[in-house]
Amino acid sequence: MLVLLFAMSLALITFAYAGYPLLLAIRARLAPKPVARAPFTPPLTIVVVGHNEAAGIAAKIRSCLELRYPPERLRLLVVSDGSTDGMADVVRAATAADSRVRLLEFAERRGKAACLNDALAACADEFVLLTDVRQPLDPDAAACLLENFADATVGAAGGELVFRTDDATGFGEGMDAYWRYEKFIREKEGIVGSTVGVSGALYALRRALWRPIPPETILDDVMIPMNVVAQGRRVVFDSRAIAFDRPSPTPARERVRKVRTLAGNFQLVALRPDLLSPRRNPILFQFVCHKLLRLAVPLAMLLALACNALLAAGGGAFWRALLLAQVAGYAVAIAGLAAPALCRWLPVKLIATFVSLNAFVVMGFVDFLRNREAHLWRTQRGAT
Repeated sequence: MLVLLFAMSLALITFAYAGYPLLLAIRARLAPKPVARAPFTPPLTIVVVGHNEAAGIAAKIRSCLELRYPPERLRLLVVSDGSTDGMADVVRAATAADSRVRLLEFAERRGKAACLNDALAACADEFVLLTDVRQPLDPDAAACLLENFADATVGAAGGELVFRTDDATGFGEGMDAYWRYEKFIREKEGIVGSTVGVSGALYALRRALWRPIPPETILDDVMIPMNVVAQGRRVVFDSRAIAFDRPSPTPARERVRKVRTLAGNFQLVALRPDLLSPRRNPILFQFVCHKLLRLAVPLAMLLALACNALLAAGGGAFWRALLLAQVAGYAVAIAGLAAPALCRWLPVKLIATFVSLNAFVVMGFVDFLRNREAHLWRTQRGAT
């Protein structure tokens, strides 16, 4: 029985992180569903939501207005969510300088999801592009995303988040490697049908497919695409459309961001149990494999370690060697997290990142259970 539990735990971990991507790669090669991209420049509204972003909103406005997109077809709607640092004043100055910029200001802080509901209701254009304040955009980002909508089957298109790692720490480089792994999965999911989610830093959708989301929603960049999929349209990934960012330099900074994201995964299922129905969710298999199996990996890791310890106690050089390997792996991760300089070595970097991410799953579950203002902006920059 212990051997079976150990094998099942190992199989779940392996499939969640290696088997599913491999299966996607095979399906993408054997049965691709290419997107009929073509030049397409309809009127477009860019929506940016922020709270206390006075320091960065001017640069974001410039990044949006300098996109290589027909200027007469481009509009920008900036939403200030109860900002108290003068962000709205910066936006007002931009509206005076350029009539394409509009401000939607709320006196009370309500959270990003609530602001998105109001912002999309205020848009008149057929297509909207959603992006966050922090990340500057590549000049061709909008044009590349909109080309996907020349294909009538496409309802939303997500861009790629590219990390600038010139001054990244070893841990930051590990997170960059993880995001490149995520990019691979999203790209293959889009080729075989639809991606499960998009990067909130950059994505576009047909406004007619917008459905209001619960104001407490944490993962709007998963909830919104899943609403599109539920209406029979595809959500695709376009690596040509780029938003730039920097990885978290330390585990502590990444923990704030990732724990909130993982709490959002648990919340997503609680808010939308219909996503577990094959009749309501056309990409149920992808949703379970990409989002839910990873939530079970920490439990599988704990079970594998416990079963291995019991089997090793019962005798057998194989089980003792395997237990030693597991303990050594966790020791390497702890050493890498305690001394980030060690993460310059590739094995330490990858092991520390893997263990950290699964520790964040546990923290995310606890955060979800506590549910303390989960829908509001975090005070630490980079958490949103």
